[in-house]
Amino acid sequence: MARHWRLSVVSALVLGACEEGGGLPDVNLFTIEDDIALGQQLDAEIMADPATYPVLDEVANADAYAHIHDIRDEILASGQVEHADDFTWELKIIQDDATLNAFCAPGGFMYVYTGLIRFLEVEDHLAGVIGHEMAHAAERHTTDQLTKAYGVSLLLEVVLGENPGLIGDIAATLVTLEFSREDETEADEDSVVYLCETRYAANGAAGFFEKLLALGPGFEIPVFLSTHPSSESRVEDINALADELGCSTEPWADADYQALIDALPPATTNPY
Repeated sequence: MARHWRLSVVSALVLGACEEGGGLPDVNLFTIEDDIALGQQLDAEIMADPATYPVLDEVANADAYAHIHDIRDEILASGQVEHADDFTWELKIIQDDATLNAFCAPGGFMYVYTGLIRFLEVEDHLAGVIGHEMAHAAERHTTDQLTKAYGVSLLLEVVLGENPGLIGDIAATLVTLEFSREDETEADEDSVVYLCETRYAANGAAGFFEKLLALGPGFEIPVFLSTHPSSESRVEDINALADELGCSTEPWADADYQALIDALPPATTNPY
């Protein structure tokens, strides 16, 4: 009964918002607990489908996981990440050298492809990307976008376990989920703020975009970065914010990024 009551309340809020101004309300109607519950279900779906998501085993690839978890933990220790103590902040590696991608599920569940790790050459740049993805989770952008894609009531049914058949579709949506211009800008800015309090260059994400730009106009921008603003303006904005905040933009001198690459399974392809 409580579940149906909750769905009725949410539906009433949505209908009220539509009557007043049209469209979905700007307020995130899901609780932190909802984000975590949905993230756990999506993570379970991803782990149960190794053909689509070949997640590296954490025991067999302990060194690689220790390296990326150190990056994550350094960012969390900055004291700037909202919900740092609420979410589990799980970070997993998907073995796919041909895919330049990273994505996050609600509740702090994040995934980075080996293709992205191999594409980069500087640890600060990977830290910038991870910080960017952490920001999407912390700012709850993923829940916002999934709500727009599936609707509040339908998504809440999944959270409450009343529509388990949809979880696979939602997991597939996460991989190619496009955020709004505002969400992307906020995640870029948060990444700078996070890294400013770490050993990494605060403009690490800019280094990633610069490497993309160096590939030339014929290169297909990854789906998870395809939303405007353009890579050029993002580099400028990230660097400007780092300068405005007085953050260091010097790469971490003691980083051994090659150690992370060497800890991955042998490469199968290198399209970049």
